[in-house]
Amino acid sequence: MTNQHKRRLMIGAAGAAGLGLLGPLVRAQSSERVIRLIAKKFVYTPAIIELTKGETVVLELMAMDVTMGFNAPDFHVRTDMVPDKVTTVRLTADKPGKFEFFCDVLCGDGHEDMAGTIIVS
Repeated sequence: MTNQHKRRLMIGAAGAAGLGLLGPLVRAQSSERVIRLIAKKFVYTPAIIELTKGETVVLELMAMDVTMGFNAPDFHVRTDMVPDKVTTVRLTADKPGKFEFFCDVLCGDGHEDMAGTIIVS
């Protein structure tokens, strides 16, 4: 087997592996909107998430500095957010209104003000 042939096989295998890793994300994006939510002392970005009643979204949650929490009790969604790790949750906007989400893991001074709003129309 020549070096050129080996190189082509390696490139093909790497590409196939990469597509395999992206498969779940691509499937989620085709049927559900993905919203990336960043948590950093002591704010969420974005702080306001606007949804349509009945819409299901995938939230990609990332903590930038310390372990934090994400709690949207009106939608029964709660998880920890660990630095350098993406945590994925699904949320279905099953009722109209304005709903708070907040950090429920003590993350330092300012923690009590760390909140955002989900607006469902």
